[in-house]
Formats: sequence, structure tokens, C-alpha cells
Amino acid sequence: MDAMTRVQVWDLPTRLFHWLLAVAIPSAVATGMIGGELIVWHGRLGLFIAGLLAFRLVWGLIGPANARFTGFVRGPRAIRSYLRGEWKGVGHNPLGALSVLAMLALIGIQVGSGLFANDDIAFRGPLADAVGDDWSSRLTSLHALAQYALIAAVVVHAAAIVYYVRVRRDNLLRPMVSGYKHVPESVAGAVRATRPARIAATFVLAAAIAAGAVYVAAGGLIAPPPPAAAPAW
Repeated sequence: MDAMTRVQVWDLPTRLFHWLLAVAIPSAVATGMIGGELIVWHGRLGLFIAGLLAFRLVWGLIGPANARFTGFVRGPRAIRSYLRGEWKGVGHNPLGALSVLAMLALIGIQVGSGLFANDDIAFRGPLADAVGDDWSSRLTSLHALAQYALIAAVVVHAAAIVYYVRVRRDNLLRPMVSGYKHVPESVAGAVRATRPARIAATFVLAAAIAAGAVYVAAGGLIAPPPPAAAPAW
């Protein structure tokens, strides 16, 4: 029998992204549905999620090997192997990788449409004026509809975690808290360690790009409207 060994599966920035997103999305949904004075926080949470999404996209390109999309997104052959019970690896399995991409895409649609949305009452997205009222109304409708797809994806994600814990006896939450997981020694070699100094430098770059994305999403590049003309006396 293959001996087990403890390896680091998820780096700290990836884990922080996951848990911050797990709090921010339900909070954004709740404040959006309640509305009223909380709609201001709905907008702020939307910008925060936009920053998280931008960070994860950058992290998926230049972050540690296990966090990169090229490190866990696999093709049809790996998916067939997983469905036959033959796939061996660490981190996201081939189906889990597809769910990650689907979740990021849904979040992108929801956040992106929200930036241009308006309710004609208390909320107007920071980029709504850049597209005009007609397109803003269309994107508002998309934002309202897409939230249900995102909620469904979150529910499926939670159900999958429960299934893996209860049926397959594979606790997916523990590694996302500690970063470490016990895996067979035969697959432990697939985990490539990244030096802490490189992770720190890459994190600073990814965080800076995410901050720039939030600045743009918040309308930082849009010129303010001209001041109202003084009344003639």
C-alpha cells in the first residue's frame, strides 16, 4: 500500500482568496436583496469581489504552480480518467477544475454587469454613465438574472464538499484552512514547492494589479461631470 505523506497543497494567498470570497458573495447577495440603506454596501462588496477576482486571475497566471490554471485545468482525457477512478493527483480534480472556471466566470458576469447597473432609485453602478441608460438597463436585467445562476453554483459547490466529506471521506475544507493535505507518496512529487520570497513578491504584484482593477471598476478613469453653471442674475 502506498504510504501517505503531508504536503502543502494551497498557498496562503489562495486560501485567503477562497475564504474572503466565501464571506463576500453571500454578503453581497443579502445586501442586494434587502436593499434600502444596505445597497451602498452591496456596491462596496461588489468592488471588493471585483478586486478578489482580478487577484485570482493574476494569481492563476503567475502564482505558485498549484494555484496556476495550467497546474490544475486538465483536458478530456484526465476527466475520463477521473470518472473511471483512475486519476491520481493533488489539489483540484479535473471536474473540480471545471467548477472553478465556471464559478469565476459567473462571478465575472455578476460583478461586471453590476458595475454598469442601476435601479433608478438608490443605486447606480460606478460605470453606468459610460454606457448610457439603454445598455445600463440591459445589464441591470442581466445582473438580476445572473445572481440566481451564481447562487445555484454556490449551492452545488457546497453540496459537492458535503458529498466528498460524507461519502468519499475526503475533507476538502481542511487543506483550504491549513494548506496541507496527506497524499500518497506516489503523487506527492507532483507538488512543486515555491520559495516564500517568490510568493511574497508575486503577491505584491498581483495585489497591486487587483487594486488597479478596483480603481478602474470604481470609475477612477471616468472624468467627473462638469460643475453646474452658476445661475444668471
